[in-house]
Amino acid sequence: MTRVAVLGARGRMGSTSVEALAAADGIEVVAQVDVGDSIDLVGESGAEVALVFTTPDVALDQVLWCIERGVHVVVGTSGFDGERLRSVRTAVHERTGVSVLVVPNFSIGAVLLMRFAATAAPFFESVEVIEMHHPAKVDAPSGTAVRTAELIAAARAEAGSPPVPDATTTDPDGARGAQVDGITVHAVRSRGFVASQEVLLGGEGEILSLRHDSSTRESFMPGVVAAVRHVADRPGVTVGLDVVLGL
Repeated sequence: MTRVAVLGARGRMGSTSVEALAAADGIEVVAQVDVGDSIDLVGESGAEVALVFTTPDVALDQVLWCIERGVHVVVGTSGFDGERLRSVRTAVHERTGVSVLVVPNFSIGAVLLMRFAATAAPFFESVEVIEMHHPAKVDAPSGTAVRTAELIAAARAEAGSPPVPDATTTDPDGARGAQVDGITVHAVRSRGFVASQEVLLGGEGEILSLRHDSSTRESFMPGVVAAVRHVADRPGVTVGLDVVLGL
């Protein structure tokens, strides 16, 4: 049995994850930690893996606390940026035998969309990312959109693609969106969405649209369970579910 502690256990993703992990074979949820609870519950419970779905302002400290105590970590907190990743890599380097898996999106479909977009990006002159989430989401752009843009940019750089064309010189209100490694990313916050993303790729006379929609949080649970089961298999820090899925 893999003994798991869920941090952020009473949140939207945390509570759904607790139910999914409790129902999964070979996994036991031994601690549920949320606001007002001591993180010491993770150590006292004998957890081997911590699943972190807390807010960005506390997630890094919790991850570092787990690493220091030899607990493997799956990070589901959105907005886990490059600076936080560098801190985690440093901590893992100093504490051998601990694995950390940072997952921008647990949906199998979303992971495949990212892979398809990176494969297609060098074949098109233009590419932009649009992410759509519920209005309670606190960070923008989403971690999934940032990761998608990074993968697209890396694929285009490897292929020697030129910069995406854009003649815009005046945009006082930021209508053109954010720039992530030279890829434009737009964020929509609207009631009715859970998590959606579209990648638009354009060439002369054609548009390729790749889109993925998650309508329930249950859609993320196969990825959550897989991440918890396999986080210990890959020492160090890994970003994304790709290796877990064998991509």
